[in-house]
Amino acid sequence: MKSDSRLSSVLHALLHMAANDGPMTSEALADCMRTNPVVVRRTMAGLREAGFVRSDKGHNGGWSIACDLQAVTLHDIHKALGEPTVFAMGNRNEAPQCLVEQAVNAALDEAFREAEALLMQRFGSLTLAQLAEDFTRRLAARRCTKKGRWNDAV
Repeated sequence: MKSDSRLSSVLHALLHMAANDGPMTSEALADCMRTNPVVVRRTMAGLREAGFVRSDKGHNGGWSIACDLQAVTLHDIHKALGEPTVFAMGNRNEAPQCLVEQAVNAALDEAFREAEALLMQRFGSLTLAQLAEDFTRRLAARRCTKKGRWNDAV
């Protein structure tokens, strides 16, 4: 099963937007995220509906943050994305009448529920502002080359 990286991608885009002085086009965000502008627009549209971003048309238009980074948690963003499944693992359901399969699935279901609850609790305690602060610290710690350009991509 392929992993779902939408949460990571959205957080990546939001931090770029928060660090930018003005709106960012879908093309600029797509370049940062190494994806297609259509994917950015589709994803940002859902975040706009949740009130986390806004879009401005015309010259100097683009996507910008429309929320207080201190007030928005990773859990809020996860919900805005439709609460994608957090675990790629699942139960075997080849023989639902098998008592062994039932016992295994019951144990796994409980473990998955507990792990997901713990993860959602952690997501609820992390704000976009905390991620932005971490990014700012990392950016400040990065050394410049002699030509004044960053050693790695931002």
